[in-house]
Amino acid sequence: MSNSADSPGTGAMGSAPARRPRFRPVRILTAGVFALAGLIFVTSFNTAKGTDLRTDTSLLKLSDLIQERSRKNQGLDESNATLRHSVESLAEGDDGSTRAQDRRLGGLEKSAGTERLTGKAVTVTLNDAPPNATAKLPGYPPPQPDYLVIHQQDLQAVVNALWHGGAQGIKVMDQRLISTSAVRCVGNTLILQGRVYSPPYKITAVGDPERLKQALAASKAIQNYMVYVNVYGLGWDVADEGTVTLPGYTGTVDLHYATPVK
Repeated sequence: MSNSADSPGTGAMGSAPARRPRFRPVRILTAGVFALAGLIFVTSFNTAKGTDLRTDTSLLKLSDLIQERSRKNQGLDESNATLRHSVESLAEGDDGSTRAQDRRLGGLEKSAGTERLTGKAVTVTLNDAPPNATAKLPGYPPPQPDYLVIHQQDLQAVVNALWHGGAQGIKVMDQRLISTSAVRCVGNTLILQGRVYSPPYKITAVGDPERLKQALAASKAIQNYMVYVNVYGLGWDVADEGTVTLPGYTGTVDLHYATPVK
């Protein structure tokens, strides 16, 4: 007999039967990976709806939202000023007041900062230091990020010094200050009466220029600020502006305060 006839792989006709397919886990795994990739692709497409998830402009950053609200507040202030002027014009036609009362009211409006003010002025400009600033004088440590930006106390120091120097009126950026104005900083931005500003910050005061500049030089807080100006390069500039006209305050004069929760 032949060896093939006696082998266990030989059939009745003497030919080898077809081999059974082997079970290969690799093929199943490959198919599963492709199926999962397809599922992820479909899910991503349905989520994005054809937009770029990384740069979609509909996803506003917080800073964009703040700037948008700031512009909206500016528009509302301008509308409020127009309406207030119209109301005052109508009231002047038939308010039943005497001339003496009108003169007294006009003086109060100037003191309150709601009327324009013209006179000689000084402007103080504060700015952040360059981001790559180093200590310019020996004996001082390398600057911390906190050393290189304008802080709320720096702006308040300038405003307080100008009031102390006899300022008749003060404008920060493009807004007139009144008795209830609060100069506040959040991060490296200034928030003033509902609007947001970035450095450089300009503060303009109407008054005697010499007295104003003397008050700035005598301020202890500003003297401390000048150390950072000389060592780390914070911005500082004082300039005579000649005769300028400060705008009147156009925002609301109603007081807002917290109330206890009942």
